[in-house]
Amino acid sequence: MATTDFSAEIRDLRTTLESIQAVSDPTVLHAKIAELSEKASAPDLWDDPEAAQRITSALSATQAELDRVQKLGGRIDDLETLVEMATEDGGDEETLAEAEADLVKIRKDLDALEVRTLLAGEYDQREAVVTIRAGAGGVDAADFAEMLLRMYLRWAERHGYPTAVLDTSYAEEAGLKSATFEVKVPYAFGHLSVEAGTHRLVRISPFDNQGRRQTSFAAVEVIPLIEQTDSIEIPENEIKVDVFRSSGPGGQSVNTTDSAVRMTHIPTGIVVSMQNEKSQIQNRAAALRVLQSRLLLQRQAEENAAKKALAGDIKASWGDQMRSYVLHPYQMVKDLRTEHEVGNTAAVFDGDIDGFLEAGIRWRRSQDVRE
Repeated sequence: MATTDFSAEIRDLRTTLESIQAVSDPTVLHAKIAELSEKASAPDLWDDPEAAQRITSALSATQAELDRVQKLGGRIDDLETLVEMATEDGGDEETLAEAEADLVKIRKDLDALEVRTLLAGEYDQREAVVTIRAGAGGVDAADFAEMLLRMYLRWAERHGYPTAVLDTSYAEEAGLKSATFEVKVPYAFGHLSVEAGTHRLVRISPFDNQGRRQTSFAAVEVIPLIEQTDSIEIPENEIKVDVFRSSGPGGQSVNTTDSAVRMTHIPTGIVVSMQNEKSQIQNRAAALRVLQSRLLLQRQAEENAAKKALAGDIKASWGDQMRSYVLHPYQMVKDLRTEHEVGNTAAVFDGDIDGFLEAGIRWRRSQDVRE
């Protein structure tokens, strides 16, 4: 049985940490924390609840990032001490096993932190708005859309990220036609943007009385949440607003008043529906915010396309089908861009998707470098 070369591993850990610190400069993080702390202590902070939540969330995330960077150095020092103790004791097997376990944990946390340094896109630091739509496959596709919604919400819950479901459109028999939700934490867009694309599910359909295998599809859209400084202004005459009664499960006055809002951007045809708030005013504000976010992303895409056209390179960055979830005749989830795959499909649908996100971010970075 081969033994771990702890000296080489620890040197590699320190090198990786140094490269991370070069990007996530602790001095810059300290300055950002001081700035956000000053804003968070303002007496009128909660006069604007949404702005207050953004400030406190950003402060918490920045403090957590600084803590991770600083604590990892101490953890590497502790690992080195543990290895020295085991060596002094003549190669104590129990202590070496503990060191091996610590090494694996530190490596995993360093890898996750290293991925954060790759999120340097214009909108990567933003919160995210995610929309899931059922595609081809009938009732199975609607059920798949609901499975994906739960997967992403469970992922956010695992990390302690606050979310808000903005809109749900239920299918007639089961599942969802579409759903839109926010992930209210910095860098949510940077992480989840690699999930955008077509997802495919292969399984024995629970809705087929003959037990046949069914292939169904769902589309995932991820956009950055706009900020007031983005200057995405939409003239009133370019927006058509329809109000209607909310549908699907609900309580109180959600389904009894015309509180739901459908907002159409006439020049582009983009449609946004919001129905999960009781107030028409709240739904209208949420719809406008998501519409502005989609227009912002569209503007960025048009600018990038123009740059690529000038460079003579107009190939698409994303294929129509980016991931397959196979439940029959074998169990596997595989990303078709990165080749990252997992055999535990139940864990993936329960929100264990960090491996796919990290592989996707690294893959996207390699594509950007190549281009």
